[in-house]
Amino acid sequence: MGFWLVHLSWPQYTRWRFYFVWRCSIVLALVMQKLSMTIEPADIALQPEAVIFDCRFSLFQTGEGEALYHQGHIPGAHYLHLERDLSAPVRLHGGRHPLPDPNAFASLLADFGVSKDTVVIAYDDHRHAYAARLWWLMKSLGFKPPVLINGGYRAWLASGGQATTAIPLRKDAGKRSTDAAVFSGHCDIDGLRVAQGEGTVVVDSREEKRFLGLEEPIDPIAGHIPAAVNRPWQGVTDSSGHFLSEGGQRAHWGEILEDDKLIVYCGSGVTACVNLFSLSLLGRDDAVLYAGSWSDWCSYL
Repeated sequence: MGFWLVHLSWPQYTRWRFYFVWRCSIVLALVMQKLSMTIEPADIALQPEAVIFDCRFSLFQTGEGEALYHQGHIPGAHYLHLERDLSAPVRLHGGRHPLPDPNAFASLLADFGVSKDTVVIAYDDHRHAYAARLWWLMKSLGFKPPVLINGGYRAWLASGGQATTAIPLRKDAGKRSTDAAVFSGHCDIDGLRVAQGEGTVVVDSREEKRFLGLEEPIDPIAGHIPAAVNRPWQGVTDSSGHFLSEGGQRAHWGEILEDDKLIVYCGSGVTACVNLFSLSLLGRDDAVLYAGSWSDWCSYL
């Protein structure tokens, strides 16, 4: 103990010690949370039993990610396509990337040997935009969430990773649950409206120009949900896709991190998952995804 503690009364010392231990426990918990949710490229070899998923994709060239996978990927990685595997067919309402059928999605994971407790590693090359969608889907369905490669595929290559074009064999998970699967932690447009009426903060994860309605490259109508606040999803990583420190994550969210209830959306329920991942890193696992997002909202206008 420093000599300055001599000048503290016993009650003051007790309070100081309690605060110090409490603060250290919070910092340690957040560090451990980040370590359990992300993985450095060099550490992938330490998880030989993990199932690896390549989630690369492009919204503007939907076959690009799969083509890149066939040109080279992390050894042992299987490919998951955003629109074929991580979404349901588009309907009149529900957005551009509706949630997949939960039972079909659970069956798909089992086809790759993934059970509830399987260690899964996921990556893409777009600052986790698509790997985070897989993370949210698995977490929402009660699976052990995949860990995301910090920096994505490019970081793995930069670390000396040697890509392969070999397609790995699938390892079926065997016995499958007969219980009906249900996604949790999401809402539709009606649930969003009710929550807004109760004072829930709604977060728009799109770029500022799209939020402000200055440009809209994908959806037919520009703008944002009334009363929403803007926190662009790219703000939780640096330009190379490495997650920011705890301080950087907190700065991204600001005061709304302390709000009781949060609903997060984007254009179609995909990149919002990066923001949800950030919130989970900071211990906020209670935030809700508006799955249909802006593409669903504007379909009613």
